[in-house]
Amino acid sequence: MKHVDEYRDGAAARALAQRIAAEATRPGYRFMEFCGGHTHAIARYGLADMLPPSVRMIHGPGCPVCVLPMGRIDEAIALLSRPGVTLCTYADLMRVPASGGRSLLQAKAAGADVRMVYSTLDALDIARRERGREVVFFAIGFETTTPPTAVALHTARDEGLGNFSVFCNHVLTPAAIEAILGSGEVRLDGFVGPAHVSTVIGSRPYEPSAQRHRKPVVIAGFEPLDLLQAILMLVRQVNAGTFEVQNQYIRAVRAQGNPRARDVVDSVFELRDRFEWRGLGFIERSALRLRESWAAFDAERRYAMPTLDSADNRACECGAILRGVKAPQDCKLFGKVCTPDTPMGSCMVSSEGACAAHWTYGRHRSTVAAPAAELAS
Repeated sequence: MKHVDEYRDGAAARALAQRIAAEATRPGYRFMEFCGGHTHAIARYGLADMLPPSVRMIHGPGCPVCVLPMGRIDEAIALLSRPGVTLCTYADLMRVPASGGRSLLQAKAAGADVRMVYSTLDALDIARRERGREVVFFAIGFETTTPPTAVALHTARDEGLGNFSVFCNHVLTPAAIEAILGSGEVRLDGFVGPAHVSTVIGSRPYEPSAQRHRKPVVIAGFEPLDLLQAILMLVRQVNAGTFEVQNQYIRAVRAQGNPRARDVVDSVFELRDRFEWRGLGFIERSALRLRESWAAFDAERRYAMPTLDSADNRACECGAILRGVKAPQDCKLFGKVCTPDTPMGSCMVSSEGACAAHWTYGRHRSTVAAPAAELAS
């Protein structure tokens, strides 16, 4: 644990926080941490409390379970009405509310064959063992999880697993950053760029948005010193009037990313023209689908899945939280009818959701969080 402990050194963290306070001399630095893992780290280690009042961290849409629109879950539930279909997915997704308060977990309780898996390998194993079942893997996630899905598809084709297919819901980080900056809904001075995503795609894909909107991006690791150093790097860029993509997470991220991972993804997937994100609406070229040559393994084509347009719960502020317009404590449901035991929205369900982070680490009791009106100004 020595190596990890070095990134959690309290004295070093305090020194970095003091340096941020000394250099954050202008009012109102507003940085969005895109990744849900960063949101949880900030809450877990109390990093927001270490920052000066002039620096505010705003939560972003970097939670793949959270940004999945309700209609896609409705489509998966509808697919389960077909005889012989087994749907494999991750635990968080099973509890996300769909239309009418339904969920995949409730569909399972009603008799549908929904199975929780830890990886694509688990879904492949089910397809191997149960050749009489049509095994559909509900694939979600940002660029981080696309290579495992692509490898699973290659394996299924190589092994002749004709009973395996993928319901693809992989979405792309740079497109979401561009949508947020392009909307102008929330004033931002820069982004803490995602870590795991960047190990795959590298740092270069963020450059067009950084240059177009003149907003710096600093890719950061998940430890306290990673994040504090990244915030200091952002402060220094704002002070200098620069808008570069910098890489704090040099121990894992390279400018070119992981070429082998990108190649296997490109061999299977292509860009969708547009895709709906919860809270952000339809974003052009922001998601992936299987190429025509993989149509036999594409659940949407294979089962002619209809597109369902489902409205979110009007009382739930998850969409506004994902856009950075509001914080979890601004939602009137938070901590009352919406808790981890009775989630009303995806941001309270997912282990990367902002609401789950605020609840788990007690940040909803914080008095230092900026009100929504200030965040959006």
